[in-house]
Parts: sequence; structure tokens; C-alpha cells
Amino acid sequence: MKQFDVYSAEMPKPKKSGGPPQNWPDTKKLGRGRPPKIRASEVTGRAYNYRGILENVWDRLWPLLSEAQTEDEVIAALQNASPYDREFGPWASLIVTVLKDRNFPKRQQARINFLADSLAGSGVVSPRRSRDICAEERAKAKRANHIIRYEFYVECSCGYKGHSQDHACPKCGAQIEFGFGSIFHSMTT
Repeated sequence: MKQFDVYSAEMPKPKKSGGPPQNWPDTKKLGRGRPPKIRASEVTGRAYNYRGILENVWDRLWPLLSEAQTEDEVIAALQNASPYDREFGPWASLIVTVLKDRNFPKRQQARINFLADSLAGSGVVSPRRSRDICAEERAKAKRANHIIRYEFYVECSCGYKGHSQDHACPKCGAQIEFGFGSIFHSMTT
């Protein structure tokens, strides 16, 4: 019977562990920089909501809000924005900061958009970062791939066989009849 030496070359040496295997789900590497504090979709959704609210109450809200210099004055101005005064009440100090921003716009719609985008970060991120997040998400949505135009293969009574152009025969101009209730009916009218 052969005895094994503990340090013999015949026995494999244990491998050093470099951590968990690569295919484990919790080993996902994070990107560079700080981890995000808030999801961009939340900020953008909140900004769209705030834009709608501010458009509805702006005529009552802006005269007092434009004069506000302190949190108490902002809260008093928000009383004119009922029933939405509770929505913006917690952000009174943030509103004062946004109103004092040197880039605050002069036109009404631009002011509404600026204020809504700035408040959408809910104080988790700075007003400037909140506006940047909204701008990035809108640009991303604008760049998203979408179908610009689609055509059909047609055989026309004029003898043309091929792809249609703008839902019509390119040779004689005969329109494609989609019929009532068709999904394509609204596109040609």
C-alpha cells in the first residue's frame, strides 16, 4: 500500500479563490462614478406631472410667487394654488432657490418648465441636476428608433406592380382604399 505525502507532487494543490465565480448574479460590476441617487424615469415623470399642475394654476400662483423671497412667502403664495398647495409645500426652500437662479427664464411657459424640471428631483439631487436628467431623458426619447414611413406592395389597374408611394400608386396616383374601421384608415385622412 502506497502512502501519500502531504506535499507530494502527485496531489493537486488547492487553487486560490479569487472570489465568487463570474456567473453569479451578485457579482455585477457597477459603472464608474457615484451610484445614482434617483431613477431618471421618476424625475422625468414627476416633471411632466408638475408641468401640468403648474400650467393649471400659474395665473393664480405667479403674481405672489414672483414676489416671494423667503420660505414663508412661498408657502403663502402656494395657498393660491389649491388644491395642489400640498404638492409643492414641502419644497418651499427649494422653490426659493430655483426662483433666485440666475438662469430663471423670462417667458411664462419657460418659467413653468424650468420650475417643474427643477423640483422634479425632490431635493434628492440638485435643481440643476434634476433639469439635466429631464433634458437627457427627453433627448433619449426623441432619438429612439421609430418608423417614419411604411409602404405596401401594390398591383394597380394601370399595370404598375411594385411598392406604393405615400399609400398610392406612384404611376397613376390611385389611393389605397383601407375601408372604415381599419387601423390604416386614420393615417390616410
